[in-house]
Formats: sequence, structure tokens, C-alpha cells
Amino acid sequence: MKFTDGFWLKRAGLTVLHPAQLHDTENDGATLTAYAAAKKVNSRSDTLDAPIITIRAEAPAPDVIRVTIGHFLGGVPKGPNFALNSEDHPVSISENEITSGSLTARFRASQAASPQNPGEVKGGEWGLDFIADGKRLTGSGWKGMGIVDTGDGAHYVHEQLDLGVGEAVYGLGERFGPFVKNGQSIDIWNEDGGTSSEQAYKNVPFYFTNHGYGVLVDNPGRVSFEVASEMVSRTQFSVAGQTLSYVVIYGPTPADILRKYTALTGRAALPPAWSFGLWLSTSFTTPYDEETVTQFVDGMASRDLPLSVFHFDTFWMREFHWCDFEWDPRIFPDPPGMLKRLHDRGLRTCLWINPYIAQRSSMFAEGLENGYLVRLENGDVWQWDRWQAGMALVDFTNPAAREWYAGKLRALVDMGVDAFKSDFGERIPTEVVWHDGSDPERMHNYYTQLYNQVVFDVLREARGEGEAVLFARSATVGGQQFPVHWGGDNSATYESMAESLRGGLSLMSSGFGFWSHDIGGFEGRPDPAVFKRWIAFGLLSSHSRLHGNHSYRVPWLFDEESVEVLRKFTHLKYSLMPYLFEAARQAHEDGLPVMRPMVVGFPEDPAVTHLDRQYLLGSDLLVAPVFSEAGDVTYYVPAGRWTRFETGEVVEGPGWVAETHGFDSAPLLVRPGAVLPVGSRTDRPDYDYRDGITLRLFEPLTRTSVRVGETTFTVTREGDSVRVARDGAALPWRVEIVGGASADMPAAESSATLDI
Repeated sequence: MKFTDGFWLKRAGLTVLHPAQLHDTENDGATLTAYAAAKKVNSRSDTLDAPIITIRAEAPAPDVIRVTIGHFLGGVPKGPNFALNSEDHPVSISENEITSGSLTARFRASQAASPQNPGEVKGGEWGLDFIADGKRLTGSGWKGMGIVDTGDGAHYVHEQLDLGVGEAVYGLGERFGPFVKNGQSIDIWNEDGGTSSEQAYKNVPFYFTNHGYGVLVDNPGRVSFEVASEMVSRTQFSVAGQTLSYVVIYGPTPADILRKYTALTGRAALPPAWSFGLWLSTSFTTPYDEETVTQFVDGMASRDLPLSVFHFDTFWMREFHWCDFEWDPRIFPDPPGMLKRLHDRGLRTCLWINPYIAQRSSMFAEGLENGYLVRLENGDVWQWDRWQAGMALVDFTNPAAREWYAGKLRALVDMGVDAFKSDFGERIPTEVVWHDGSDPERMHNYYTQLYNQVVFDVLREARGEGEAVLFARSATVGGQQFPVHWGGDNSATYESMAESLRGGLSLMSSGFGFWSHDIGGFEGRPDPAVFKRWIAFGLLSSHSRLHGNHSYRVPWLFDEESVEVLRKFTHLKYSLMPYLFEAARQAHEDGLPVMRPMVVGFPEDPAVTHLDRQYLLGSDLLVAPVFSEAGDVTYYVPAGRWTRFETGEVVEGPGWVAETHGFDSAPLLVRPGAVLPVGSRTDRPDYDYRDGITLRLFEPLTRTSVRVGETTFTVTREGDSVRVARDGAALPWRVEIVGGASADMPAAESSATLDI
């Protein structure tokens, strides 16, 4: 939302108050409150008809400071609110500054009135600076804060934080446009808009910059961002109402910022190892029954394409009944038997669900009778005909409604279902009344958090910690706690493949640890070349699913080479599971995403600022998907001697590399000094990674360690030799210096020494 008409003027009809002078401050030991006059106060008479803007600063965690700007403070508190964690820690507060860890918020000093000179109030230029380790990170200067009156009864509060030269902004949820957000106008408002528009399924009012800090706007409703757009040297954010609260997080690195942000908003649960395997779907509107499912599963097995999960999309239920959570008896006469037959083949199963209740669903009458459905102000149930005829919406603010919905899911879990694709959750109306009195505007984005938590908790309670996984589409702040999320409805083109990656990198910059996308694209039938290129990208993502709209995604329907490509990259991923699952642990324990933007891995390298066609998979693998049939790809290699994973060829960085790849390959490079654990199995993703593990050493440096399950391997270079020590279970293992010596170690041996 824009409020100005160029640099000097406001837009017609707006009245805006700005802090002009710090009048005084109050310190209660935990909070520093500043009172800023909206005009210069030089005498007692200047305090008449003079609005005061109240700015409160507090420190919920080390290196984290929350700022709340307010005008009229008598409003009724509105919910819902983000659930933010806090941490006891030392906080230092003086007359005009508050310090938390290495971060200080400082109101620019001014001389206010004193009892001795009550008629003389002197103030300097207004400002609020954020300082860390002696350096100003950002701040709010002249006309940065604003209290806006539109003249028709609406009010807004905005803040503008400075952007330095070369400062780039990342995050704000899963956005499919330019990865760097500078120059964009972005509204945080969940919508079902596909991957080819400015709309987003997963809006997160959090960003970080390459200048050492991140910002969370603590409001679950519509937050409007102007990122170096309305004011080209500032990031502006605004909300409706009389108050605005935001949190500044000091890094200094992007990885540090993500660690502290996820400590504040919650870290991802650890998904089960089996979920990292290959998922195959029925697709959406395609015809299917148990015979179809069996043919697909048989076809994958006979071609050595090891499946991990089979997903049943929407039409496992009857048309016009979504959702009633009842199998369509016309095509699935024996669901428990079918699920058991799939389980007996080593497969997990997933069902599509959403939070909408069609009028023909048996659940509609139940929800209507018991007050479980969202209502209008006049007491009628909110309904419309989009998606499902006469559909209503479950009111997850009602504890009884949550339990009712969860009970339907528990019955399916008891039947043998292992996971749910929790689709939708974006089309949430604002003309409604919620059971708990929540503000409709704030609930629009927040609804997805309640929805996905209910579904995730059902699985976690039934299957146990570490065994719950979703395939969720919508999200807000904190949604990363309920993995996995996928990118929504993309299209079967190279352009959509690239926009999907941009969305994933944007989401990974917003605190999410795991992400997937529809291999081959959802809309349309992919050309075989598109499908094969997308396979490599899909299997080199944290989670991998074959899914489409009107057409199936089994590879033999495209060409025989598609089968070979899928086999190769599925086997590759399963062999990398010891490494990938450790990256998953890092997402769970430290908040670092499995798929990492290059700026997260190499913040000191200015060449990576805008890179959005490559990424790090974990900390040590560089992936550059190929976006063309011909196989031409150009990507950037940071400094050092990188190694091609497949061939062992060394690639010297820093610099750009241009090359051509067949369908059976894509750039996959290993970071200098990495110790890459490679598993012994390629037939499944969940196995004892320690048994037969191979430690591949790339340009070994001084000392490093790698964890494989509960076993730790420590690698130490000593002159022209390398010593590897194992601390953990006694199982056979292997050490290999890439391009050099190797040794097979029996279970009884806990160390090995190799010459370089």
C-alpha cells in the first residue's frame, strides 16, 4: 500500500502523523517506552493539540528486539496472534536505548523538558537506529513511522526501515516472482493463485537482507510491503488499525538470522525417513480405481523404480462430497484391504483432504447441527458454490469442531493411512464470525495454521514423534512446524519449473525447512523433455512427488528414457539419504533449510546475491537444474576446488560454468573439504544408514566431523595423511578419498588412516 505522491506529497485525502521529536522515555526494567511528539515542542503551549506517538521496545530473546508503534491505544485487543517464543536473558536499558545480546535499538538522543525548566523542551532530529557490534544495520528516520487517517474512517500504521547501497531483501513467503524482493509491492494475503501470478499460497511477513538482519511484522492479517518501491531506499510495511508491531533479528549471517527466527516462531518437526522417498499420485481428475493403483505400483516395481508413498488424490471420495472422508464405494469397495495390500508391498499411503465441507457431505448436517461451521453475522452458515457445491468451512477456532474434524481423520489413520495432503486453506472469507471472536481479517491468513496443526497432531499422536508428515499447500508464520509443504499448481513448462524453484527458495528464506513441487508440472501434460529435466530437479529436492492434473505421471507414458532417468535419480537420492537426513536434522534442530539459497551458504560472495536457478542441497552439495531440452546450463561456482559428484572432476571457483547435460545428468558439485556420507542401499530411503556407509572425502582440509544417525565420524588431516575415527555402532564402513586411496573397514575397526 502506498501513501505518498512522489517524494514530497501525500496521496489525496490522507492525513499522516510522523514522529517529529522524542519527548521523553520510560523504563520499567523490561521495556523501554518512548513518547514522540508529532510536531516540534519548544514550549508548554506546543503540547496542546499535539498528538503523541508511543513506541515500545522490548527484547524477547538475545539479538532480538520487538518494536510496537501506537497512536490511540484504547482499542479492544484482536486475535489471533502468532505464537512467538521468548527466552530469559540479560537486557540492558538506558534512557534512550535497549540492548539484547549484540543488538541495540537506540532512539536518537534529545533534550526534553526538566522540572527546573518545564517551559523549555528541546529535541533533535527524530530517529530510531538498530546497531549491532558497533555498526548501524538499519533504522527508521524522518517520516519513517506514520499514523495514517484516510478521511473515511480507516486508519493505518506504517514503518520504513532504511536500505543501504547494494542491500537485497529476501523472503516474504513462497513467492514465484523475482527472488530478490527489491522493487516489489507485496501484500501478505493467502490466495489460491497458482505459481504463475503475484499471489501466494504461503505468505509470511518476514524478510532478511544481506546486511545482517531480519524483520518479522507481528501481525497475521494483511501486511502491505513496499520493498524499495514507494521509497526506493527503504522497506515499508503497513497494517490497518492504530498499532503496528515488528521484530528485528540480528544475524549477522543469513543462516544466523534463520536460526534465531525459527527459534522465535518454531522449528520444523523431523519428517520420517520414508517421506524422503519417491511419491506417486493418482493425479487429480484422471480416472482411477484399485486396479489402476495396482498397475502403477506393479509397473514401478518391475522397472526398478522404488516407490515410497502412494498418494490418492481428491476422487478417493465421491464427487460433490468433499470432504466427507468416506471412500467412494463404487471404485474402492475394500479400502482397508487395499491399504493393507499396499503396506504389505512396503508402501506408505497418503490421502488428499481439505477443510471445506460440501453441502452433500454427511459432515455438513453434523457441522450445521453442532455449530462446527463458520457463520455469518446473521447466524447463517457461510456457503458458496466455488470448488464444491454449497460448501462450508470448518471453524477451527471451536475446540469441539477441531476434535470433530480430527476424529474423522483418526478413523482413516486407524484404517491404515500414513499421511495427509492438507490442500487449500487459502480461500478464507472475511465477512464471517468466528467461534472464539477472532478478527476475520487476521484469521484469513492464520486459518491455515489451525488447520494444518489439527491434521499434523492427529498423525503425530497416532504414529509417534518423527513419524508425522503432511503435504500442505498453505501456510503462515510458524507453519514450518508442520512439514512438508509443496509449491502448488504449477504448469508443465520450463518457465514454470524455474518459477517453482524461485518460490521454493523464497520459502526457504522464510524459515521453512522442507519443500516439494509437482514433478513435470501440474497443469498440462509435459513434453518428455520437460518431464525428464524436472525429474532431476525433483529428486534433488527435499521431497519428491510425481503428480498432475488431467494426466498421469508414471514415466513409461512419456518414453523409455524417462524410466531410465527416474531410476537413476531415485537411486541417487536413496544413496544420499545419510547425508540428506542429517540435513533434515539440521532443519529440525537449527532451523536451516534442506534446500538453501546460495546467499545463505555464501553471504560474503557478492556474485550470489541474485542467484535463483541453483541452490545448495544441505551444506555441501550444489545443484543447478537444467531448464532446457538441449541441456545447456550456466551456473556459478563459489571459491575453491569443487568436485563433480559423479565423475570426480575438479571445478575451480570462483567463476561461471557453462556446459551441456544429457537427460541423465545435472550439475551436482561437492563443496571443498566436505565429508559426504553415502549409503549402501538404493531400493528405499529408510534403512540403517550406518551399515555399509561410505565416507567420501573431498579435498580434505584440517578437521571436520559428520553425523550418521547416532554415529559420529571425525576426519583429521595430519600432513599427507587423513585419519578417520568412528564413535558409535560397530558396523562395516568404508573410507574413500575421492581421486585417491580407499579402505574397507570391518565393523570391529573404529579408525582408519589413509595417505593422500
